[in-house]
Amino acid sequence: MSSKKSSVPFTGTKEQEAQLKEVIRELRSEKGCLMPIMQHAQEIYGYLPIEVQTMIADELGIPLEKVYGVSTFYAQFALFPKGQYRISVCLGTACYVKGSGPVYEKLEEKLGIKGGECTPDRKFSLDACRCIGACGLAPVMMINDDVYGKLTVDSLDAILAKYN
Repeated sequence: MSSKKSSVPFTGTKEQEAQLKEVIRELRSEKGCLMPIMQHAQEIYGYLPIEVQTMIADELGIPLEKVYGVSTFYAQFALFPKGQYRISVCLGTACYVKGSGPVYEKLEEKLGIKGGECTPDRKFSLDACRCIGACGLAPVMMINDDVYGKLTVDSLDAILAKYN
C-alpha cells in the first residue's frame, strides 16, 4: 500500500460509522456489493481514508488489499479529503506547453501539499486535470467553479488571497 499519508487526521463520527454499517448490512448479500458500498461510504465520509476501507474490509470479511485495490483503481474514489476550495490545474497539452507544470509545482510549494492532498485546515485541496476546455486561456486552473487563465507563477498569490 501507498506510504503517502494524509496531512488531515481522520475525524469520522460514530453516526457515520453506524450509517456505513447499515449500508453494508443492506447490501452485503448482493453480488458485486463492494463498489456500491464504497460509493455509499464516500458519500458518507466525503472520501475513503484507510480507516473507512478497513471498516468495509472487516465488515465484509475480505482482505483490506481488495478494498484498497478498488479504491486506487477507480478515479471516482478519493483517498484524501477535498478542501473547501478545490484547486484543479490543467496539465493537458496546451496548458502544459504554456507553463502549467511550474504553476502546479508552485501551488504544491505554497500550500505545503502534493497533488491529491488537502491542507491540514481543509481549506485547499490540489489536483491535476487533463482539460478544462479553456485552451485559449492556457495555462488554466479552477478553484471550485472559478476559472483562472493565462496563469503565471507570480499570479498565484493574488488569486489565493481571494480565498483567505
